[in-house]
Amino acid sequence: MQINKAVIPAAGLGTRMLPAAKAVPKELLPLIDRPTLQYVVEEAAGAGIADVLLISGQQKRAIEDHFDRNPELQQRLAAGGKQSLLASIDDLMQRVQVHSVRQSQQLGLGHAVLQARRHVGDQPFLCLLGDTIFTGQPQPAAQLVAAAQRLGASVIGLEMVAAEKVGRYGIVSGSEVAPGVVKVNALVEKPKPHEAPSRLAICARYVLTPRIFDCLQRTAPGAGGEIQLTDALRLLLEHEPVYGVLLEATRHDIGNPVDWLKTNLVLARRDPPLWQQLRPLLVELMK
Repeated sequence: MQINKAVIPAAGLGTRMLPAAKAVPKELLPLIDRPTLQYVVEEAAGAGIADVLLISGQQKRAIEDHFDRNPELQQRLAAGGKQSLLASIDDLMQRVQVHSVRQSQQLGLGHAVLQARRHVGDQPFLCLLGDTIFTGQPQPAAQLVAAAQRLGASVIGLEMVAAEKVGRYGIVSGSEVAPGVVKVNALVEKPKPHEAPSRLAICARYVLTPRIFDCLQRTAPGAGGEIQLTDALRLLLEHEPVYGVLLEATRHDIGNPVDWLKTNLVLARRDPPLWQQLRPLLVELMK
């Protein structure tokens, strides 16, 4: 199984981050020195992906602009000897080609993924949600690509969550076929704690076979009129095996202000010079 393309849904309105996300897409809100979405594309590139498709939405032109050249800015930085300020994005653009397509209607994650059908074609692909990053190694993209190549099937990233939190996630059940690898037999979207088949939550990262597109086409809208990817995965299970892999890295969501701030602090802690500057302030604030 060769996986050369990645799809990153990033079309949501980001209502939990308003008013900060009114004009700036939540996926572009900064984590230390770069926007969240850049971390996600870097993760895909680290898994050997050279072709990335962004699923953007109305009023999200800034997402496309971030991954495009800005000759005027580059000339000004060069004149001032400050080219290094764009080094991370320039290096990334040397490694991947970024495309984009618009999701014209907000009809859910499944509908967003369906917009990638023409670009992906009949190839398996990596899917990464654009508002979630991970720290630690291996990164989920690399871990899932390796697992999919080994298993020859769709693979879902999983994390173990507390029993009281299962109602926030899609939950899977199945039989363990290897340490940290589950052959999925059921998926339930946001179950009540006492009805959850396990505590294994779907965790923002997937490798999917192209058959998922037929399943998405057949998936009826669910709550809120949205097409759910979890419902399409349930249909996929009827035709081919699907596996879940417990991710080794730690997930960080930036979907609300508290989690966004926490993620910034976690990343700052991993940068000793930066943490040395921040730590005195945090100690003072804790008094």
